[in-house]
Amino acid sequence: MMRTSAKTFFVSAVMALSLFVGSATAAPVRFEKEPLTIETVGGKSHQFSVELALDDAQRQQGLMLRREMAPDSGMLFDFIEPRDVSMWMHNTLLPLDMLFIDGGGTITHIHENAEPQSDAIISSRGPVKFVLELNGGRTRALGIKIGDKVTSRQIGNAK
Repeated sequence: MMRTSAKTFFVSAVMALSLFVGSATAAPVRFEKEPLTIETVGGKSHQFSVELALDDAQRQQGLMLRREMAPDSGMLFDFIEPRDVSMWMHNTLLPLDMLFIDGGGTITHIHENAEPQSDAIISSRGPVKFVLELNGGRTRALGIKIGDKVTSRQIGNAK
């Protein structure tokens, strides 16, 4: 019995070490940042600093495993071409507001306070080119609504 326990411990230790070494050698996904503005129909302007998710690896990583995000921060996902988009909160620890944005920068749908770590599908409800993720509750607190305009260099409509 002692021999089996020692063998089990050794196999477990080797497996844990290989997982640690494998994850330590994987290159972390990096994100560029840029300023982004949301202009409400009512004339208010809100400034954010957003990370850009521009390729498949960045879009897959997104905000997963983040424990905090500054109130004026977010992440802008660029899907290159307008299309129906499905998002989820798998391994995402923060509640998020998801703003679905067309190619011209107009917000077409908002999903508020997406539940952390949920695998429920969150639909764009039609073709969009961008998704902006902000801290959960920010859109309501700032009065951001469908029809408001998002401007940035990445969207292509920065002033």
